[in-house]
Parts: sequence; C-alpha cells; structure tokens
Amino acid sequence: MAGVFFAFSGFVMSGLRRLPDQAGAAAMRSLNVTAQRPPLMIALFGTAVLCVLVAVRALGTWSQAGSGWLLTGSVLTFVGALGVTVVVNVPLNNRLNAETIAWSRFLDQWNPANHARTVLCLAGCAVLLVGLLRRL
Repeated sequence: MAGVFFAFSGFVMSGLRRLPDQAGAAAMRSLNVTAQRPPLMIALFGTAVLCVLVAVRALGTWSQAGSGWLLTGSVLTFVGALGVTVVVNVPLNNRLNAETIAWSRFLDQWNPANHARTVLCLAGCAVLLVGLLRRL
C-alpha cells in the first residue's frame, strides 16, 4: 500500500494539479471509480486484515521477542492504510464527486492525508520487519 500511496504523492497528484481545475477534478473522479475495483480493494482490505491478525498474534505471544515491534508496525500500517483512507481521503473523494468542494481545496486537504498514509505505511513496514527479525 505504501507504494500505491507513494505513486499518488510522487507524481499522480502533481500531474492532476497541472491540469485546468475542471479537467483535474474530472480525472480524479475517474480515478476514484477505477480505484473501487478488486485489485486495490483486495490490497487495501487485505492489508488491514493482515494487520489485525498480526496484532492479535503479537498480543497472544507478548512474551516473545519482537511482539511490541509487530504490534506497533501493524497499528501504524492499519492506521495508514485504512484509518486515514476512511477518515480523510474517502470523504474528500465523496465531496469531490458531489461537487461540494473546490478542486484546489480538495488538493490542499487530500494530498497531506495521502502523504501521511504513505509515511505511516512505510514506517509500519519497517517496524514490522524489525519485529520479524527479532523473532528469528
């Protein structure tokens, strides 16, 4: 998920920002339609489910090395992948679709949230890796 979010932060949103407002908003609406298909939904919700499973396992094996790292990494990744998406990005997408937010305001709110998703997921991956290495 970090890679998907990074791609949006790194170049997709920059490209959309360069378009005239109506064209940028229309392109984002189109992206939102294609995003709600199995490949991304499986990755997004699959990541969330795996994070919950890792967190439960970490709590159940708390006395083992790396459990704190695994719990922390799963929480960071869950919050980044699903939490920020559900709380910030999806409502903004819905407002854009309903045309109740200006394109420039949308970008000013959506982009920082996407940067946060990227950083949280990357940090979560790093912390999960440390947890896994500590278990070896």
